[in-house]
Amino acid sequence: MPFQFNLEKQGTNTSARLGEMITPHGMVHTPAFMPVGTQGTVKSMLPEEIKKCGAEIILGNTYHLYLRPGHDTISKLGGLHRFMNWPHPILTDSGGFQVYSLGALRKITPEGVMFRSHIDGSRHFLTPQKAIEIQEALGSDIMMCLDECTPYPATLSQTEESMNLTVKWAELCKTAQTNREQALFGIVQGGSYPDLRKQAAEKITSLGFDGYALGGVSVGEPKEIMYKITDSITPLLPTDKPRYLMGVGTPEDIVFAVSCGIDMFDCVIPTRCARHGLLFTNSEKIVIKNARWREDNNPIDETCDCYTCRNYSRAYLRHLYIAGEILAMILNTIHNIRHYMRLMENIRLAINENRFGEFKKDFLNK
Repeated sequence: MPFQFNLEKQGTNTSARLGEMITPHGMVHTPAFMPVGTQGTVKSMLPEEIKKCGAEIILGNTYHLYLRPGHDTISKLGGLHRFMNWPHPILTDSGGFQVYSLGALRKITPEGVMFRSHIDGSRHFLTPQKAIEIQEALGSDIMMCLDECTPYPATLSQTEESMNLTVKWAELCKTAQTNREQALFGIVQGGSYPDLRKQAAEKITSLGFDGYALGGVSVGEPKEIMYKITDSITPLLPTDKPRYLMGVGTPEDIVFAVSCGIDMFDCVIPTRCARHGLLFTNSEKIVIKNARWREDNNPIDETCDCYTCRNYSRAYLRHLYIAGEILAMILNTIHNIRHYMRLMENIRLAINENRFGEFKKDFLNK
């Protein structure tokens, strides 16, 4: 079944909205958070556990899967869904952000990006056409156009040049697409300059993609700038297409962005924090290694229904973490992912019951 987005409900006195994305591998209810599966796996999690936590879609990383094991290998073995035993929707990023993060190991040209692998130093040339070829071979449900992620800070002229390059690459990506069952999203860049962001939104939306993303946020700019960009640019994106805020974020960032009309999120925060012993609850963040939890027989969060909270105490989780046991990462990750999924469920419920404004106020006041 080809990709389809249905806007189910617009919230009362808010831009928050409910929707459904229909993909070849199932439906995704929005607003949605996508756990990050960089190397074809959400770190320390079985696919079945990810699903039990409530995730309907995950993100795969084009750059990493291209370098290892290779998109041709994954394609020969039945595509990414079969390769990683995740029969549900997958979004793949274009690799643009990872190439951006390589710094001195990359060189940007109008045709694409020359870079050296962080694994073995081998040279590669990633073009917009190549980014689409890789993602089509992976077989993801949603592909992203190759973009240049503008750093912060950057001058007006640097940002304008970068934005125009992203628009050019978006045109080439759209032309290169051969599998129309895979959705293709365009990315709005423009750095911290509102006028450039507006220009980018106009140019990218005129190309007619299946969805639209705000990129180049969470790259070091103050949070106030990220909030201002999200609030001012999201309304310029088509209402009948999904809107994706890339690389965001914390629970409070998500609640704010939903109020602006954003439908999709991804971030490594819940999984990375879990591996480093930082656990989310509805009242506080718990650093599980702290001595105060040594004899605490309570679950991480009394209100949480995840496997970890139903079966294990803070004291046991602290013991596992201090002992360096792999199970610590597994149980911590289960909890943090479930916490994010519960947040999205509560957001959708609040929108559906026309009380999202009250929900947002109460949540942020915490």
